[in-house]
Amino acid sequence: MRHRVYGRKFSMDTEQRRALLRNLAAGFFEHGQITTTLPKAKAVQPFVEKIITLAKRGDLHARRRTVALLRDRIMCDDESKVERDRYGEVRKGPKLVRHIFENVGPRFADRQGGYTRIVKLAKNRIGDGSPLVVLQMVGDESGPEIGGRKSARRTAKQRRRDFANKAKTQAAPAAG
Repeated sequence: MRHRVYGRKFSMDTEQRRALLRNLAAGFFEHGQITTTLPKAKAVQPFVEKIITLAKRGDLHARRRTVALLRDRIMCDDESKVERDRYGEVRKGPKLVRHIFENVGPRFADRQGGYTRIVKLAKNRIGDGSPLVVLQMVGDESGPEIGGRKSARRTAKQRRRDFANKAKTQAAPAAG
């Protein structure tokens, strides 16, 4: 039975699960939407909505709570916007928490809740066939939040998708 049991475990220990939620939430705020599986989207949705509620408050305590929840990271694909010190370490760049408090929080200032939505897609993941969904902000169907160039992961994923579609179309006439 699942009486009074909150959250999903995903067959992970606590640290891995927290890291998964942090990374999904950081990707969500960085890009405006994420494509993932339905259980992961349902698990990260309350986490993201709590962070947006903190951003709406906008005080110092809310900012510190958000930094503790997300482990603030620099989110920049464009190398021209990043400054490095003499050792090659990143010194300055657009920070995720600053973006959340300056852009995302004020956008939902007049909304009482329900900042995100889950949209089921009509496609499954290639590897294991699990159904995919898109977690996106309400009122923002346009796409990436902060955009530079496309990441290498996205282009590799698109190449795999194109190869799978090509293989399906070539196998279909041979089977028929």
